[in-house]
Amino acid sequence: MSQEKKGFFGRLVAGLSKTRDNIVAGIDSIFNGFSAIDDDFYEEIEETLIMGDIGIHTTEAIIEDLKAKVKEQKIKEPSECKALLIDTIKKQMDLGPNAYEFENRKSVVLVIGVNGVGKTTSVGKLAGQLKDKGNKVLLAAADTFRAAAIEQLTEWANRAGVDIIAQQEGSDPAAVVFDAVSAAKARNTDVLLCDTAGRLHNKKNLMEELRKIHRIIDKEYPEAYKETLVVLDGTTGQNALEQARQFREVADITGIILTKLDGTAKGGIAVAIQAELGIPVKYIGVGEQMDDMQKFNPEEFVNALFQTAEQQ
Repeated sequence: MSQEKKGFFGRLVAGLSKTRDNIVAGIDSIFNGFSAIDDDFYEEIEETLIMGDIGIHTTEAIIEDLKAKVKEQKIKEPSECKALLIDTIKKQMDLGPNAYEFENRKSVVLVIGVNGVGKTTSVGKLAGQLKDKGNKVLLAAADTFRAAAIEQLTEWANRAGVDIIAQQEGSDPAAVVFDAVSAAKARNTDVLLCDTAGRLHNKKNLMEELRKIHRIIDKEYPEAYKETLVVLDGTTGQNALEQARQFREVADITGIILTKLDGTAKGGIAVAIQAELGIPVKYIGVGEQMDDMQKFNPEEFVNALFQTAEQQ
């Protein structure tokens, strides 16, 4: 594991400590406290996972899978179920082979999310990381309604060392995207990252705005690969899952950026979002620095959640 990855894994382990206390302490006491695998045993696991914000439907799927494996492998000891449970949770979170296809193509990435979730910060961090990998990146400040969003994104563009296309506050977001697409093509940009608004309390307006933006991209840049990422605040647990559901109604969501996982007891929501909505968590954030957002690695995440020996 590289030093940078190791450092991030350490921060992830530390950041998930509250979630771990919430889930793993309970799970361990079940595995060690039961002498037989029975309905009570499964019920206790189910309750602990739901309390850790893994969600009811996901938990039910995990328990069903666990029961099948226990039967198939003729396991009799509760303590032997822990490794099976961890593997089952990892299986629920598989990203699939093309999760980061947009990095390898000329692409337009729309980033949406409600105020306060760390959306603009996530766009800035992603820009910095893509540039460090040798991509030519351009930012579009298409969240024109939130006061200071344009200034904030401009600051991140400077930090990341990338160009930005912006207009005045209150401008038409679709017009900003039009300018940005024209600039991206003219400058032979690899990835155009658009910071867009996310006003879920007025879904009709948001839907119309996103439709306009998509129409412009389809017309002006049809060959571009399109990615739509929703930024969610990990500390809000089931509310984040509900937001993801609502955004899915107004946009074709291809991935999630889950922020603020440092210090939350609700980190299990990463499992729920992926398993219940079938939308992959692609990035997670555990702090404010540029490298505090990384690609989501289900294996590492679950190991950090359970702090398993293979990663010590």
